[in-house]
Amino acid sequence: MNKLLPPFLSPLICRSFLKRYVTTSPAFDSDQSREVEDFGTYNVILPEEPFVWGVSHITRRSVPSHIIRPKYAVRHDPSMSSETDHEQQYEGDGRINLGSIDEKRVRAAAKLAKNVRQYAGSLVQPGVTTNSIDAAIHKFIVAHEAYPSPLLYKCFPRSCCTSVNNVVSHGIPDDRPLEDGDIVNIDVTIYLNGYHGDTSSTFLVGNVDEPGRDLVQMTNTALEAGISACGPGRPFNGIGRAIHELVRNTCHSVCPAFAGHGIGTVFHRPPWIYHTLNEEPGVMLPGHCFTIEPSLVQGSNPSVWIFPDGWTASTENCARSAQAEHMILITETGVDVLTQ
Repeated sequence: MNKLLPPFLSPLICRSFLKRYVTTSPAFDSDQSREVEDFGTYNVILPEEPFVWGVSHITRRSVPSHIIRPKYAVRHDPSMSSETDHEQQYEGDGRINLGSIDEKRVRAAAKLAKNVRQYAGSLVQPGVTTNSIDAAIHKFIVAHEAYPSPLLYKCFPRSCCTSVNNVVSHGIPDDRPLEDGDIVNIDVTIYLNGYHGDTSSTFLVGNVDEPGRDLVQMTNTALEAGISACGPGRPFNGIGRAIHELVRNTCHSVCPAFAGHGIGTVFHRPPWIYHTLNEEPGVMLPGHCFTIEPSLVQGSNPSVWIFPDGWTASTENCARSAQAEHMILITETGVDVLTQ
C-alpha cells in the first residue's frame, strides 16, 4: 500500500470531473472529444450515485483479539479523523540490523505477504467481487496469526486495496463483479510479529485486450528496472531515473502521485521512493528496507482525482492504470527482493 503524495484533488473538484466524463449531452464539445485517446476496450469505474462521502458506512471485518495489531489499529477511534491521529511515529533511519531477529521477522512478514498476494491472484476471475476477494484474503491472513495492515489505517475500511481498470490506487473492495477484460491490482500488506510485509500485483481478468496486457507487462518491467538500480551505496533517486528511462519513449506514463516507502515496524516511513525523475537525497545502505511500487498509466496524462470515499484514486481521463510492488532489503553485497 503506497504513500499518497500531496496535493490531491478535493471532492468538489471530483464532482466536476465525474460530470465531464460521463456526459452524453449533444452539446459535448466536439474538439474536446477528438482529443480523447483510444485506450482499448474496458469498463470505466466511477463512484456510485448518489454519492456517499467517506467510508464510515462500510462495515469492518473483525480480527481475533489475540492477534497482535499495529499501534494505529489498537488506538483506532471512528471519531478521530486527522492524519496525525493515525500516523505512526518513527525515529532513526529505519535500517534493519542484518543477521538479527529483526531481519528474520521482516523476511517472514514479506514471505507471508507474497503468499497472500499469490492466493489473491488465484481468486481473480470474471464474476467474482472484490469484496469476496477481500473477505478471503482477510480470513487467510488472520489464519496465519497476522493482521491485515490496511484495516483501520487512517480509517481505511477493508483488508486490502483492489484497484480496477482506471483506478490507480487505494480502491476499496466492493460488490461489483469483476468482468471479462478487466485488470485489477490487489495490494496486500500484513503485520506479523511486529513487522509489515507489503506487495502488490495487477492481474488480468479473462480476456484482456492488447493495450491492457501491454500496460501490465510494462508496469512489471518498470518494477524490475527500479530494482536493478538498487544496491549498497547507490542513490535512492536512481530508482526513479531508471524507471523514467524505460517508460519515457512509450505510450505510457508514470503516476507521480504515489511513492514507495520505507517499511518494517512502521507501515510508511522514510526513505521515500519516487518513481519519476527526482532530486531526493540519500544513498542505500545495508539494512535499508523499502518498497518500489510504480503505477503506470496509459497515455501522457498521469493526473488523478479522488472519489467521494476519500480513498479511491482514478485517472482524470479514465485511462487504465497498473501497479506492481516488491519489498527490497539492501544487504552488504547487493539486494534481496523479499516478496518475489
